[in-house]
Amino acid sequence: MPSLSRRALLRTVAAGGAAACAPGLLTACSTTPDNGDVSNAGRKLAPWPAHVAAAGPKPDLAPTTAGVQAGYLTYPSDLTRSVKRIPGDGSTVRVMSVTFGTPPRSASRNRYWQAVEKALGVKIEFTVIPQADYQKKMATVMAGDPDSLPDILNVFSGFVLPREAQFVQRRAEDLTPYLSGAAVRDYPNLAGIPTDAWRDMGRIGGRIYGIPLERPLPGSTLWLNQGMFTDAGMTDGWTSEDFAAVAAKATHGRTYALGAAAGSLFGNAVHAAAHNAPNTWAVDTKGVFHPNLTDERYKAAVAYQAALRKSGDYHPDATSISSADLGTLFLNGTVGSLQDGFGAYQSRYPDSKGLLTPAPALPYSVGGTPGGIVAARRSFGYTILKTAKKERIEMLLRVLDHLAAPFGTKEWELSHYGLEGVHFTRGTDGSPEPTRLGEVENVTNLPFRYLAEGPQVLFVPGMPEAVRALHDWQTKVVPVAVRNAAYGLKSATETAQGTTLKALMDDTITAVVAGRASMSDYDTAVARWRARGGDRMAEEYAREYAANS
Repeated sequence: MPSLSRRALLRTVAAGGAAACAPGLLTACSTTPDNGDVSNAGRKLAPWPAHVAAAGPKPDLAPTTAGVQAGYLTYPSDLTRSVKRIPGDGSTVRVMSVTFGTPPRSASRNRYWQAVEKALGVKIEFTVIPQADYQKKMATVMAGDPDSLPDILNVFSGFVLPREAQFVQRRAEDLTPYLSGAAVRDYPNLAGIPTDAWRDMGRIGGRIYGIPLERPLPGSTLWLNQGMFTDAGMTDGWTSEDFAAVAAKATHGRTYALGAAAGSLFGNAVHAAAHNAPNTWAVDTKGVFHPNLTDERYKAAVAYQAALRKSGDYHPDATSISSADLGTLFLNGTVGSLQDGFGAYQSRYPDSKGLLTPAPALPYSVGGTPGGIVAARRSFGYTILKTAKKERIEMLLRVLDHLAAPFGTKEWELSHYGLEGVHFTRGTDGSPEPTRLGEVENVTNLPFRYLAEGPQVLFVPGMPEAVRALHDWQTKVVPVAVRNAAYGLKSATETAQGTTLKALMDDTITAVVAGRASMSDYDTAVARWRARGGDRMAEEYAREYAANS
C-alpha cells in the first residue's frame, strides 16, 4: 500500500471546505432577543452591485453563462496588478475567520503573514477558528460586547447560526451606500464578484451588509477513485442499478466502495440530487415552497442509501469517522469514494498524485430519468464589517478589494502562494510549487481567502489533464444542477430554530440509512419537523421569494 506524503497529510485536513458539517451544538444559545425584522418583504430593495468583470488572462477553456468555469491549463506567464496603491493606513485591523487548516505560526514568526500585511498596509491581528469550534465561538462573539467585535468577520455558511441575520443587522455596517449599484466601482475587484454570489448571500431588510465569497455552481460532489470504479464496471450513462452493482463489486475484504464522514448523512446530498429531489427547498410556478423532506424522490434516495449500507458497501465507521480521516482512507485506497465540496479538487488532485486518479462522479439515472447534481450556494459565506466612521469603512473595503484580486494578478499570487523563493518556487511550466515552508505558512492555515476572494477558476498547478477533465465534467452536469430555491432568502423561523430542526432530521436520516430506524420513523420525524417550524419556513420563504422576484 503506498504511503502518504507529508504534504498530502497536511493538505487533507483542508480539502474542499465544509461539504459535510455536523449538526450544531448550541441550539439555545443566541444573542439578546429582539424583534428586528430582517425580512425583505415590503422593503425597498438595494440594487445588487453592478458587476464589471475584472480584466485577466484569456482562459484556455471558456466559461459559460450557465456556470461552467473558465479553465487554465498553464499558469499565466505575465501577471498584472489589479490594485494601484497600498490600501491600508498603517492601523491595526482585527479579523476573524473559520479555518480548515492547522493553527498558523504567530505573525512575528510567519513570513507569509508579514508579506500580506506589508502589501495591505495594515497590521493584521488574525483570529482563526477551527471548523469544529466555529459555531461555539460565533455564539460567544454574537452575544458579546459590540465593541469587542472584530473589524472584519467571516460569517461561514456551513452552519445555521441562531438569529444570524438579526445579529448582522444590529452589529455590522450597512454597506449599501458603498457597494450597491454603481458605487461598487470604487472597488474594482469587488465589482468583479459575479451577481449570483451577491444574490445567494442575500439582503437583510432590503440592504446589503456583506461581501460574498464566490464559489462555483457545482456543490457537494461524489469524488471517486477512478481506477477502482472503472475496474468495477463504471460507465457513462449509468443507472441507479448500475451504481449499486459497481459499488458491490468494488467492495471486498477491507476495501469499501463508499466512504462517508460523521454528519454527512452517508453522502445524502449527492444521492438526493441523482434522484432529482429538491435541494432542501423547491418553489413551484405559483411561488409555493416545498421541502425536500416531503418529496417522494427524496425518500427514495434515503431508502436507496439504506440498501447500499445494508449490502455492506459503506465503510462501517461511516457515522463516526472525521472528514480528515476519511480523506486519508480515500488516499490509501480503503474507500473508493467520498462526498466533498467541488472545490476539493484543488487539493484532491495534487494529494492523489502517484496514489490514484480522482474524478467527480457523473450522476446516475433513476427510473429512466437522468439524475442531477447539487447546485451550491454561490456564496460560501460572507464578510461583514464592524460599524465605524466612513473613512475607516472605506479603508477596510480597499483592503478587501486587494484580497479579492482575480486569478492572474500579482495580488492573487501573493495571497494564495506567498513569496516566490520563500513559500514557492516555479515548476517547468511556471506554476507555483510550495516549498516546505509554504506547506506550513499558507492561505489554508492563515485563511485570508475567507475574508475576500476573486472569482474562482479551474486551475491545478502542473496538471492540465485534471483541468480538462473537470471542465468536461462541468459541461455535462451544470445543465442538470438542482438549486436550493431558498438561497439568499430570509426566514425568521429558520434563523431561530433552523439548527434544532436540521439536527432532528439529520439524526433521523442517519439512523434510517444506518439501519437503526425505519422509513415510518422518518415519516414521524418529518411530521414533527413540519409542526415545529417547517411549514412556517415554507410560508416565510414564499413571502421573501415574492418580494425578491
